[in-house]
Amino acid sequence: MTEDAHGVPEPRGWTWRDRASGSNRIGRTLEPSIDPDSGVQAFPTVYVPDRLLVSVDPDRDEAGDESVEILREVARDLGSDVRVATLDGEQVDGPPPLLVPPDPQDPEDLGVAGVLRVHLTPSEQAPGGAGVADAWDVLQAARRRTGTSMPGVGLEHVLTIDPMGVNPFTVSNPFTVSNPFTVSNPYATDPYAASGQYALPGSGGRQPVARLGAGPVRGEGPGKGERRPVVAVLDTGCGEHEWLPEHIVTRRLELDGQPIGLTDAADPERFPDMYGQLDGAIDPVAGHGTFIAGVVRQVAPEADIVSVRTANALGVVDEGTLLTTVGDVVTLLKRYRTSGGESGTPIDVLNLSLGYYHETPEDGYYSRRLYDLLSEARKNGCAVVCSAGNDTIDRPSFPASLWAWEPDRPDGNGIKPDGDARHICVGALNPSCSSVALFSNVGDWVQVYAPGASVVSTTPAFEGGRQADARDDRYQRRRETIGPEDYRGTFSLWSGTSFAAPYLAGLIGHELGFPAAEENASRAVAASRAATDRALRAADVVDGSAL
Repeated sequence: MTEDAHGVPEPRGWTWRDRASGSNRIGRTLEPSIDPDSGVQAFPTVYVPDRLLVSVDPDRDEAGDESVEILREVARDLGSDVRVATLDGEQVDGPPPLLVPPDPQDPEDLGVAGVLRVHLTPSEQAPGGAGVADAWDVLQAARRRTGTSMPGVGLEHVLTIDPMGVNPFTVSNPFTVSNPFTVSNPYATDPYAASGQYALPGSGGRQPVARLGAGPVRGEGPGKGERRPVVAVLDTGCGEHEWLPEHIVTRRLELDGQPIGLTDAADPERFPDMYGQLDGAIDPVAGHGTFIAGVVRQVAPEADIVSVRTANALGVVDEGTLLTTVGDVVTLLKRYRTSGGESGTPIDVLNLSLGYYHETPEDGYYSRRLYDLLSEARKNGCAVVCSAGNDTIDRPSFPASLWAWEPDRPDGNGIKPDGDARHICVGALNPSCSSVALFSNVGDWVQVYAPGASVVSTTPAFEGGRQADARDDRYQRRRETIGPEDYRGTFSLWSGTSFAAPYLAGLIGHELGFPAAEENASRAVAASRAATDRALRAADVVDGSAL
């Protein structure tokens, strides 16, 4: 195993080829357009161009099979073949077998059962060098052919984690050139104007800080028959930090002996500079998950944390991977509830500081699988907390806005309010808490605002290549200005709704206290809703932004 310039071990075999292949972007931007045949208005999104996801209609077991065959026929007409596989990569040869929807009464049958990934591949009959049909074109052609919205069939979206300074539509994003938001985005032209200031050190951008005083202190452990509240963070993982020891943070979660989430060597919480140019600069999202875990730790020192690495070192995750990871986590939670704590893993709050924008969010033209999985978590007493996004817009993002849909609206998607644990969308406040941070998304779909600008939290002991501006050694002492990428003090300042969400998640965990380990789902839901209501009231007291 090689070492970098600072003596930090790098992944085995890490070469320019690894860096180049790891920097490859998996997404394509869908430009705004109106399909002349279907009349469907599409909005910008980022998606995997050669894949589609197919879910099962719970009321029609054969629907998934029918959809795959239609997609196969349409793809063939467009000069492509299809290869069908499950989300965990198991290939389905020939016509897919009859898909069976997950049994909501069976805790062993949750996860991603009934979801297939349709890969578009070059046709064997096509001339050499022929390209592959675009997933959006195939989907729209299938809708035209059937005269339906193809329920349960959708693009595989690309989600991003998005601290301030890592805007998913600008400099650090692979989709910048073709993205329709780039030209008018305040971060793309003048970085010193308006909300772009938050990306600069000294104005909210990531920078090293000195954290003084004692860290979070736990009281006595839970009594007999009790356990600590558990906050799960699906993000870039969690690095090493004295505030985040092994007895507080679970860094490896398994389902039936198999690890959940990403386990490859390209870990942005261990290796801060893996992709892009060899400029020594720390990757934009390195340490993101550690920072979030530190926020939870500060707000809820009594809570345990479960960290699952879901996003890669570029800060992106494809929708299929997210579905798989969330499904596995929820399966462990449901096993815990149904076994009275004898198996599985308790999860009281699920933090998702990531998101995407759906191209057709109000017409039902997409799979509801992510909503169904999060709904299953909420039915089992797990509150879901999502970041609103940092794009200075009021366009609803997903999964943050999945709470707000109503069943009977003409433009609704059938999701209705319920009595389960809550699904909360969080925007960001400035440090004074007297105003909403200008970068934060806003709208009626954002339920609460929490501190999210110039937040101080934990960072792995990274040291990047950008050095101090000036150095003048005297009296046998090293003297210099602040090194902009010297995080060996293990604390930093950063901004983003990514960090407002764990503030609220931590508040919920704090309000839960020590729930009983053997609690059933109905009792857990009641406790979660009560704790969430108290947390929201506490957040409202802090929020002084209302006019």
